Amino acid sequence: MKGIIFAFIAGACITLQGVANARISQDIGTWQAATITQLTGFIMALAILLIVRDGKKQGLKKVKPLYLTGGGLAAFIIFSEVTAIQNIGVTFTISALLIAQLFLTFLIDINGWFGVAKQKMRLPQFLGIGMMIVGVIILKF
Repeated sequence: MKGIIFAFIAGACITLQGVANARISQDIGTWQAATITQLTGFIMALAILLIVRDGKKQGLKKVKPLYLTGGGLAAFIIFSEVTAIQNIGVTFTISALLIAQLFLTFLIDINGWFGVAKQKMRLPQFLGIGMMIVGVIILKF
């Protein structure tokens, strides 16, 4: 249950962040909005880290260097999301974003990429993603 609650919180925050970034970018530009978002996100994460202090510093040496660049993807995520919101609106953007995430997670699970255990996807999972795609098409028209 805890995972579902946090997933809903994350989904809401992604949507709110996308809308806020789209508004900011109208005034100052998309890359500037991405920069402000990354900076405020860093400050917030650092403040929480200093309060919670639940990490293991020595574990950082075990992380593959490629994975340490993951935060850099956020710049492209923000730019793409803002541009999409400005062009196709919030609802369609978030719907398409979720389908893209789900499709990529299917590929990761099926192939066992990034060290995750391989998962077998059955017909119900493929029908589910198909229904989401149909739903987005219906939403668009």
